[in-house]
Amino acid sequence: MAKILYLAQLLPYPADAGPKVRIYHVLRHLAQRHEVTLLAFNRPDDPPQAQEHLRQFCAAVHTVPMVRSRSRDLRALLLSLLKGGSFIIQRDESREMIQKVNQLLSEQTFDAVHADQLWMAQYALQARGIRRVLDEHNACFQIFQRLAQGEKNPLKRIFLEWEWRRLKAYEMKTCARFDQVVTVTEEDRRTLQSGSRPGPEYSVIPICIDPEQTSPVTPHPGARDILHLGTMFWLPNVEGVLWFAQQVWPQVRSQVPGVTFTIIGKRPPEAVRALATAGGVRVTGYIADPRPFLEAAAAFVVPLHSGSGMRVKILDAWSWGLPVISTRTGAEGIRYIDGENILIADTPEQFAQAVVRVLCDPQLAQRLRENGRRWVETQYNWRRVYETWNEIYP
Repeated sequence: MAKILYLAQLLPYPADAGPKVRIYHVLRHLAQRHEVTLLAFNRPDDPPQAQEHLRQFCAAVHTVPMVRSRSRDLRALLLSLLKGGSFIIQRDESREMIQKVNQLLSEQTFDAVHADQLWMAQYALQARGIRRVLDEHNACFQIFQRLAQGEKNPLKRIFLEWEWRRLKAYEMKTCARFDQVVTVTEEDRRTLQSGSRPGPEYSVIPICIDPEQTSPVTPHPGARDILHLGTMFWLPNVEGVLWFAQQVWPQVRSQVPGVTFTIIGKRPPEAVRALATAGGVRVTGYIADPRPFLEAAAAFVVPLHSGSGMRVKILDAWSWGLPVISTRTGAEGIRYIDGENILIADTPEQFAQAVVRVLCDPQLAQRLRENGRRWVETQYNWRRVYETWNEIYP
């Protein structure tokens, strides 16, 4: 049994977002064989019961407040420009977190320190003389690289170009300082390993969910709602939703009367909220229990054109038994069978036609529902797949 100090940017309960899902199930698996101490940032909207729940399987849970504000962001931006570094990394630099990490390292003897995502790597590197493991949910620089490629605003594009290049240099240098790097896709492994030589050992362990805890929804007869569910302050989600609403949605509405598009997700920006003024679009914000919306959904759309890693929303949609339509980028890193458990479409015309097919072909919709559910049960069940973590922590 190893003693592991697990560093996370998020308290992973409730597991209602992709990064939280990854952290939550990895913690649960590791805690079955090892003594795990969790140290995470906490936020004002974290529920009071989160830490109590996590203590059911973690040996201890410690938190440091995550403080965000416009003034702190501006300071981070200025420092990143002066130092020639990444704004994102500078923004999340916390003296309190460094102090807490060092305190725990001085008070206890750990066998390993586990950094969840690149944002926590700077704190794991405080540890000396013990094994250091980095769990990369994404090749992070690629997110900003792809956003820059699709950005039409010249000033925003200049900033994103600056950011992805600085972040890439930081990410490659940082990965090389760990003993083990775990990625969630083979694509990310190749990208990161090629740029961090000489470097650590690399392994690929996909993000998984717990389909045993989720029953498929019973769809409403004649459902006509198209659903997108995802964190709406995450730029790739915002970009994708705007693309769908502006370029795909009018084509769908012209062919299928009475159809609606529902956008669920925390903290939607003004550009997304403004979509609710268009015909047939509603923006709900965060919904604690989305099941009524899932039951009313005829299809679940993932119209992403940027990002990296895996989209957990596809795994969730499969577990709910929803027909899924995605771009290739949205489904990147996930094993699938196009036409059997998902429909893949990249252009506005292709995407609109895929949505119309699901709406108008009940047999196709049912096949996607059933095959998607079976696929996630066999391919992305954490109780099976996460045995691979035993090779990282014997």
